[in-house]
Amino acid sequence: MTANPHDPGVEAARARLAQAGDVEVPILHAASGAQVRIGTASWTDPTMVAPGVFYPDGVASPEARLRFYASRFPLVEVDSTYYAIPAPSMAERWAERTPDGFVFNIKAHALMTGHPTETSRLPRAIRDELPAPLHDKPRLYAKDLPPELLDRAWTMFLDALEPLRQCGKLGAILLQYPRWFHPTRQSAGAIEDAVHRLRGNRAAVEFRHHSWLDEPLRDRTLALLQRHGLAYVSVDEPQGMDSSVPPVAGVSSNALSIVRFHGRRTEFWERPAARVSERFRYLYDEPQLAEWLPRIEELTRQSGEVHLVFNNCYANYGTTNAVELAALLRRAGIAR
Repeated sequence: MTANPHDPGVEAARARLAQAGDVEVPILHAASGAQVRIGTASWTDPTMVAPGVFYPDGVASPEARLRFYASRFPLVEVDSTYYAIPAPSMAERWAERTPDGFVFNIKAHALMTGHPTETSRLPRAIRDELPAPLHDKPRLYAKDLPPELLDRAWTMFLDALEPLRQCGKLGAILLQYPRWFHPTRQSAGAIEDAVHRLRGNRAAVEFRHHSWLDEPLRDRTLALLQRHGLAYVSVDEPQGMDSSVPPVAGVSSNALSIVRFHGRRTEFWERPAARVSERFRYLYDEPQLAEWLPRIEELTRQSGEVHLVFNNCYANYGTTNAVELAALLRRAGIAR
């Protein structure tokens, strides 16, 4: 049986990493002067922290892992904040354990983008104030909450990130809207409401329905985000489904553009997987990464900062592809 070239295993990915050369990815600089930061969407995935995968022997504590990761990459995305609002002490530890110049992109909590959240994972200060009919519901949407509790959720989330913002390590808040979030006036209103609630923090928007970026609406979508000072998140992901956003390098902010690489594992994209990481268990090959070189070059011409985030962080796949893309950008003369 022929091995799957996009799921070749840890050892094959490690061999690819050795071929790429430098294993540390600094902040890169494009000819336009734009900064290019490359990283992954996790440093704590169970498949990534398994022995012998990414972290050296002896690097086993949360502090040691983050310090090691931050010695290799200048950017990481935090997805755990989508599931639970963090405490300020957590952000303080993230700030203390990373060097100057390192930044965190933080995924917005589910309630902030129209997703359901597990009731049991809400902060006690919110759970204790829930009306009786909501106490026993396993999942809640923002529309279920009294307005004052939804306000509190937003406030607690943003307050928790304050330690990062104060030391200049808050990159952007990622507003990832669900696939049932279609381009309507109501959706545009929800985006405007989010901007008002964000208290001036830099934010970026990722859509999960193709209609936002289909040709008839593409320019209007980018103009909507531009009016509200939001960065557009370009994506590389499986195509051919309602949730498949085309791989367009869109720009809506001259300050920041983001690309998120989700892998191309079509069979699990809209289907439940035994583990979330299975959806992103995909190692890009070099020609697939090279497809993005002209798009990234265009982003660097239009935005002062470009973040390239690998969400295919199964085992060492994302870290390997991050190093490979940095090498490709250098070889092509797009960034140094």
